[in-house]
Amino acid sequence: MAFCAACGSAVEGRFCAKCGAAVGSAASPGDAAPAGSPGVGVAAAGLTDNVAAALCYSLGLFTGILFLVLEPYNKRKNIRFHAFQSIFLNVAGVVASICLNMVFTIIGSILGSWLVDALSPLLGLAFTAVWILMIVWAYQGKTVVVPVIGPLAQKQA
Repeated sequence: MAFCAACGSAVEGRFCAKCGAAVGSAASPGDAAPAGSPGVGVAAAGLTDNVAAALCYSLGLFTGILFLVLEPYNKRKNIRFHAFQSIFLNVAGVVASICLNMVFTIIGSILGSWLVDALSPLLGLAFTAVWILMIVWAYQGKTVVVPVIGPLAQKQA
């Protein structure tokens, strides 16, 4: 799949549907430069949208920010959405973890630590399951909007 050099969106044909720029040249396919040559842009040898979207979730905050900074990917709305949702999801996970640890400490001091010992790993497992599901769904090309966080990511994308 070709990508527009002007706006970075996927192009099918000779003109970009988003910005109208001409894509490609009159050169024959045999005249194409090798992938490692300086004339080939990142978009020509870059990641597909589904792989980039899945990688947005892989290391949480770090890859989310990385894909918001990298040039061909920060212009694609779908990848920007997944990057922002990944960032917001991880920030919400950290905040929820801090709040729940405070609540569990209070409950543990009142009812005993057995309840805290039982619930803490389950919540960590639930967050890990959501994280893995987001990676898989993004790789499959699905756009799953997480409640509360997803609409914020859509506004930012």
